[in-house]
Amino acid sequence: MEKSKTYTNGEITILWQPAKCVHSGICVQTLPHVYKPGDHPWVHIENATTEELKEQIATCPSGALSYT
Repeated sequence: MEKSKTYTNGEITILWQPAKCVHSGICVQTLPHVYKPGDHPWVHIENATTEELKEQIATCPSGALSYT
């Protein structure tokens, strides 16, 4: 079974599937105040609006990031 991680702000839940990630860096380039690879956890969902997060997740080339 593939491991995944979830991050939520109460409005949106981000699902990250590391095995799918191709490390293109688009997430970090688009929202550097949210996606910080050196941090643990690396996703700081509280640093963007739900709409900003949705727009960025739609650009993920591998589908490693999704939301509900």
